[in-house]
Amino acid sequence: MASESKQKATGYKPGDQNIQPFGLDIHNPVFVVSGLTVIVFVLLTLAFQDGAADFFGALRPWLTQKFDWVFMIAGNIFVLFCLFLAFGPLSKVRIGGKNAKPDYSYPGWFAMLFAAGMGIGLVFFGVLEPVYHRMNPPLGLAADAADAGRTGLAATIFHWGLHAWAIYAVVALSLAFFCYNKGLPLTIRSAFYPLLGERIWGPIGHLIDVLAVFATLFGLETSLGFGATQATAGLSYLFGIDGGNTTQVILIVLITAAALVSVLAGLDKGVKRLSEANMILALLLLLFVLLVGPTVAIISGFFIGLADYARYLVPLSNWVGREDTGFFHGWTTFYWAWWISWSPFVGMLIARISKGRTVREFILCVLIIPTLVCALWMAVFGGTAIHQMAGGYQAVADTVTNWTPELSLFRMLDGLPMTNIASFVGIVLVIVFFVTSSDSGSLVIDTITAGGKIDAPVQQRVFWCSFEGLVAIALLLSGGLTALQAAAISTGFPFAILLLIMCVGLYKGLKSEA
Repeated sequence: MASESKQKATGYKPGDQNIQPFGLDIHNPVFVVSGLTVIVFVLLTLAFQDGAADFFGALRPWLTQKFDWVFMIAGNIFVLFCLFLAFGPLSKVRIGGKNAKPDYSYPGWFAMLFAAGMGIGLVFFGVLEPVYHRMNPPLGLAADAADAGRTGLAATIFHWGLHAWAIYAVVALSLAFFCYNKGLPLTIRSAFYPLLGERIWGPIGHLIDVLAVFATLFGLETSLGFGATQATAGLSYLFGIDGGNTTQVILIVLITAAALVSVLAGLDKGVKRLSEANMILALLLLLFVLLVGPTVAIISGFFIGLADYARYLVPLSNWVGREDTGFFHGWTTFYWAWWISWSPFVGMLIARISKGRTVREFILCVLIIPTLVCALWMAVFGGTAIHQMAGGYQAVADTVTNWTPELSLFRMLDGLPMTNIASFVGIVLVIVFFVTSSDSGSLVIDTITAGGKIDAPVQQRVFWCSFEGLVAIALLLSGGLTALQAAAISTGFPFAILLLIMCVGLYKGLKSEA
């Protein structure tokens, strides 16, 4: 069944990719439809920038306000479903079969998971978000309330904790299981085989994969947009370089070129090595802030933040009768849509590197360990900024008041020793994360549009990596971060429904294996 299914999914026999025009798989409907749509989208967005800006500006609030309940219910279901898999009767199923062994060690596995999963976002929001929620507490608390300071970090961990990683875990486990245990292609449609059967090779399967392509693309572009604005802001802050659109476009072009080199090198040589370099830089910056900052306050804040996260988990997960609409719609609903839209990207990357893990090992590692690391990151960077505020240093608070979020990290580092060196490391970290996310995203989209082929034509990888940069440029010029976020939410909504159905397919598949 495996070889026959793969041939049906890809639409041609192995080796045919060598005779495709320009090295592109023009016989695969997923690639053709996705590629043509991306080209048209870029051209129209650049041609009608003002109209696109107005459209995207209205799209985000409409989606987050009208369909907040969909995102919230889906997020809660994913967490509960993952806990059921980890501690239920299906927890002993091993990805790849009973005798499968892991391809990567824990350090290598975690490095690729973190670097491509949430790298840019952690750097961008690590200082900004805890301070913002400290100044504008959720759940109707007043800014001067006794619990306001503690909810700031708890609310941030909530957005980067179990809910986010449960979404990734569902997609990753589905892809890994149906690929390594059932012999199906490593593509989104395979997760629906228990429900659709052979129909996944027809128009329904094509539609699922096309939607996954655009969910991945727009979810990724949001992260790249954050990275571009923060990197240019840092360059302007340190070196006086103009931080306008021209600089952002040049930066995206240069980083896309670097990502192309990594893409051509492949997963083990390109993505893995950059991911490990990211981890080293991130660890150095984290240790620096931890040691020269308010160390005792950071460590205590980390444990208090986790306790408060558990305390406020249920109220923050509730969608009924919420009065804190700014927090609920502006942050939580957007985050859930962003994680869902980005889930094919992170999910497929995790799936490719997770063979040999049991369901319990997989779920617990993907849920708990990243949550703890994200919480530690927020406690170090956000906790330092909150401690600075309490001591009278209001530079980070000014970035919230004046809404210049891209400067939050650098203004926090201004209050510490060796500011210029630390800020420069921060800029390099953002850029390397940018490259890693871009090349990882290219490999994932390429795999989906190639029907699950891991060794798709090189020219096809170049095509997707190039157009990732072009889409980011088009959206930044047509509404900035608002346009990028609206694009992610627009694909996150329909994909949320698909993920809920995917849970049913995964359960049926695991049950048959057990």
